[in-house]
Amino acid sequence: MDFTTRRERYRGILAGDRCVYPGSVFDPISARIAEDLGFEVGMFAGSIASGTVLGAPDLIVLTLTEFAQQIHRICRAGDLSLMVDADHGYGNALNVMRTVEELETAGVAALTIEDTVLPKTFGRGADAVLPIDEGVGKMKAALAARRDPNMVVAGRTSSLRITDLADTISRVHAYEKAGVDAVFLAGASTKSEVEAVSSEMKIPLLLGGTTGELADKEYLGSVGVRVALQGHLPFAAAIKATYDTLKALRDGVPPADLSSQLATTEQIDQFTRKADYAKWTSDFLS
Repeated sequence: MDFTTRRERYRGILAGDRCVYPGSVFDPISARIAEDLGFEVGMFAGSIASGTVLGAPDLIVLTLTEFAQQIHRICRAGDLSLMVDADHGYGNALNVMRTVEELETAGVAALTIEDTVLPKTFGRGADAVLPIDEGVGKMKAALAARRDPNMVVAGRTSSLRITDLADTISRVHAYEKAGVDAVFLAGASTKSEVEAVSSEMKIPLLLGGTTGELADKEYLGSVGVRVALQGHLPFAAAIKATYDTLKALRDGVPPADLSSQLATTEQIDQFTRKADYAKWTSDFLS
């Protein structure tokens, strides 16, 4: 597993002049599908990790160990450059260092550390962001813990929807000065917001959503966005497919009547890499 090459490919995207959409993945099979379809980058979100590993909502109940283990499974399954949402780094700046160590070892090409107050504290209703100085401390800790300089560390902020544009720009300036490789902007919904932030940056911008007027990859590339998320539809699709299949079987539909809705034998063989195992069996067990 050549993690350095994967990280170099991701940095090549950041250094380019276009925006790419990552494939949202959640396990080894989905990562192989994304890779075989030609996605340049895979994205594994904390919310999807919580759903995949625990069957729980995105409330920061997943542990770092559980997150890192699933990342390792995804990374060992193929050669996809994987970016991950490491949430708040699972604690304070020292916890961030441990998070970076574990996720780098697991094989990620890029990770984001955010400045939201997580998990929610007692009695607090609305979302909140950390003081900028504390956010800077987390970014510096993440950079200090990194061993492979090719791995991308991005500072993430949701301040656009929690505070205001001026505060967001202040955070972008501070995180860029701290040395992060990119900034991940969550909560933007208009071109004017993206332009206001990107015009203040000298490093690449990663975008947390592409709805509405932001659903324009060419435009995003022209204003410095290098990776833009399209949500996490594959996980939702997998839930629906499983539900529909189980419900049909429970309702008495014969299995043969569901064949058109299922992966083909060829697809299963492809994504489980059956040919590789057949070769290894021939080479080493006969």
